[in-house]
Amino acid sequence: IKYRSTLGRATHVNFPYFNLEYGEEGVMLAIGWSGTWTAGFSSDGSKTTYTANSVNGLKTYLKPGEQIRTALFVVAPYKRRNEHYATNYWRDWFIKHNMPKYDDTGKGIDPFSTCYLPYDTGTPNSDGSISENHTTWRPSLEKMLNENIMVDMRWFDAGWYTRPDGTGGEENDWGIVGTWELDPVKWPDKTFRESTDFARENGMKTIVWFEPERVTSPDQLAKNYGYNPEWAIKFDDSQRSFLNNIGIPECRKWTTDRICKMLFDNKIELYREDFNIKPAEYWVKADAIEGEQRHGITECKCVDAHYKMWDDIIEFVRSYGGCTFVDSCASGGGRNDIESMRRGVPILRSDADRTNIPLRLSMTSGFNKWIPMCGANTKEKEAECAPTGNCDPYIWRASYLPILNVESQFTKDPSVDFDMLRFGLNEWNRLKPYLMKEFYLLTPWHGAWDDTGFTAFSYYDPEAEKGIILAFRQEKCISELLELTLPYAKRPFTDDTLRYKITDEDTHEEFETDQSFILRFNEARSSKLLWVEKI
Repeated sequence: IKYRSTLGRATHVNFPYFNLEYGEEGVMLAIGWSGTWTAGFSSDGSKTTYTANSVNGLKTYLKPGEQIRTALFVVAPYKRRNEHYATNYWRDWFIKHNMPKYDDTGKGIDPFSTCYLPYDTGTPNSDGSISENHTTWRPSLEKMLNENIMVDMRWFDAGWYTRPDGTGGEENDWGIVGTWELDPVKWPDKTFRESTDFARENGMKTIVWFEPERVTSPDQLAKNYGYNPEWAIKFDDSQRSFLNNIGIPECRKWTTDRICKMLFDNKIELYREDFNIKPAEYWVKADAIEGEQRHGITECKCVDAHYKMWDDIIEFVRSYGGCTFVDSCASGGGRNDIESMRRGVPILRSDADRTNIPLRLSMTSGFNKWIPMCGANTKEKEAECAPTGNCDPYIWRASYLPILNVESQFTKDPSVDFDMLRFGLNEWNRLKPYLMKEFYLLTPWHGAWDDTGFTAFSYYDPEAEKGIILAFRQEKCISELLELTLPYAKRPFTDDTLRYKITDEDTHEEFETDQSFILRFNEARSSKLLWVEKI
């Protein structure tokens, strides 16, 4: 069996994390490289051989003074062949030893919430913050504060910057990138800093979107902003966008300096990064242009430079008290390799996770085993960029992740249900202490479009001996009864069964159980939040 990532965004299509079981043991495996990679498993009947590499087809030499680096390969063996045990062995290691810290104090990243304001402006918006300007933010934030809809961070997305020709405007186009200067029409003078100051005064940090590895109009960037057009890798004449070759040290410095200036001038606490190009084809093109038969050299340099750029940005933001991690997006979930996750977290683990609930439950069932800190949307929508969507207790509970992304039309929708917004935020705040603890999938995994069964999972704190269960009878599930077994209900490596008190959040009913019990759901598309405590 062979898995390959060929596009250059490491966690699109295939996912470089594996659990290999053998005998009574097993090993967790991961590849830390945000470019191309290959992993293979072969067996001769008595043993299995695992092979892995980064930079597919690498065949090069180094010139005097050149350096490249290898990928990070994680091999984490465990001694008890049990999927629940392996999952939490990995999560524990990942949280303690791989995740970045929250800020300069060195504390870990606790669950946090964000809000997204572009759909509350009253003007057209395709994606990003293109409809936001200096007049739109205050009504939204003030309404949130008045309604006690308090979140930890304001999320400011694509579309805030001026064009490479130096002009600004209200056009609905976020994709003309490269200047990393605020659009003076949308944000004159210091108006954006006023918005971040207001958020900070009211307990909210600010996240801002960048896309440093893509540029448009290199000649205009050269004329107006000091860019060198030779840094731009062109694939063909049909491409509007160019790959910004940060593997060239001067290009990386120019790009990093412009980003850091915007972050510092507006005191941005968290850097968010996107990547809307499939870079592998550009890397190969640049290798060919070089003409020296050094296949893979551009990828080696660009990936290494990207890690260095993140390190530089993190250190810069640390210097004025911001967050010491980044938000890794890469076209919605494309850069979640283990090396990138030493510096970042996926606030939105997939663009598709802005849509239907079966997909969201499916992703939680698998993704959370490997990357504990992640987030999704809190609505169910017909399309990824739809301005509106449904929200009710069922959707809220399917969206309870360590990062909670709240989206609403706070002022522009007269029918907005603020009680429902408060319900979700308040319930999430009560259960968030468990969301970075042990994770147990209690039902079989199902595909992204399968809404015919049950999904249930548990987060459990073994030190406090308390936890939660979130259980869902999906829309087309015909059964009313779900039998659950608590995997943590036995002492490790023994048959001694423990007993637990289960409390239903909605009915307040309580019952005691040892390991297995049955839940009844009176209707389809319904959920249960259960509190678990060892007796």
